[in-house]
Amino acid sequence: MAARYRETTKVALTTAAGVVGILTVILLLVYFFTDGLQLWHILLSDLVVFISSYFFYQSAVDKFIYKKIKLLFKTVPAFRSGKANKAKFFKYDSLEGMNEAVLEWGKRQNLEIEELKKMASYRREFLGNISHELKTPIFNIQGYILTLLDGGLDDPNINKDYLVRTEKSVNRLIAIVEDLEEISKLESGEVKLNLINFDLLELAKDVTDFLEMKARKNNTCVTLDRQSFKSIAVYADKKRIRQVLINLIENAIKYADKEENKILIRFFDMDENILIEIKDNGPGIAEESLPRIFERFYRTDKGRSRDTGGTGLGLAIVKHIIEAHEQTISVRSKLGQGTTFSFTLSKIRHF
Repeated sequence: MAARYRETTKVALTTAAGVVGILTVILLLVYFFTDGLQLWHILLSDLVVFISSYFFYQSAVDKFIYKKIKLLFKTVPAFRSGKANKAKFFKYDSLEGMNEAVLEWGKRQNLEIEELKKMASYRREFLGNISHELKTPIFNIQGYILTLLDGGLDDPNINKDYLVRTEKSVNRLIAIVEDLEEISKLESGEVKLNLINFDLLELAKDVTDFLEMKARKNNTCVTLDRQSFKSIAVYADKKRIRQVLINLIENAIKYADKEENKILIRFFDMDENILIEIKDNGPGIAEESLPRIFERFYRTDKGRSRDTGGTGLGLAIVKHIIEAHEQTISVRSKLGQGTTFSFTLSKIRHF
């Protein structure tokens, strides 16, 4: 059993010592005025009375304080939320159990407070980011429409051009809303994965072919490493994994900044899983940005990132999709040396 409170121990010791002191005085008086009492009788009596008094007062003080503290416990919501909690926090009929319960509750409260502070900070930043992302296309649309209303509609040199620009800004707004809706569904578990067996190599080849024109425009060579495998059988949602591959490869293409940009897609056998790596030789990501790279609207380069298009939600969606498969995704990068995204998928033994 844990050591008792020093305060209650001191009270019990002091009280027991006082009782023994009084008893000793009485016995010494009896010893001096009578012949039937010996010194060892006095010492033995003192020892017995001291031990019994100590444990009696210790128990009495414990129970007294325990009852008082128990009343305080009833005012704390965490300790009156059900029978399970009562059984847990009052399993020891002593101050030790109360002390353990209070310390445990205090730790939980501190953790919850810290988590709430982080969430409040995240919400503030998220609201600031989303307002910033929405503000640009909305102001663009407003500017184009006002120009057209002020006479630009009758000017053949600008009317069609401004309508096309307005359409692009509207499409950007729609893309942001759709991505936010998709993240919300992924987080709430509304999206049900359609898990099937398929060839991951074949899917990766299809995605690289789909992005070939965009890669050429950015002087980027996308290479699919197929030397180690003829096929890779995985068990996942094919549509969602296609979305993951497109997002990751498209990001690498967008941020390409060299005359010869290279993207390499590799696969590694990890017993029950397959590890997929998408590596580029682009500008890289600063170390302080890596822990936040999968956050909504987080951009490592605010101005340049917005110029390249996208909603700023692609990596957040990728992370949710991979986690919905109960798998993991990670990133490693160094400035000027490129970035590598890695994620795992469950494989099957036969395909």
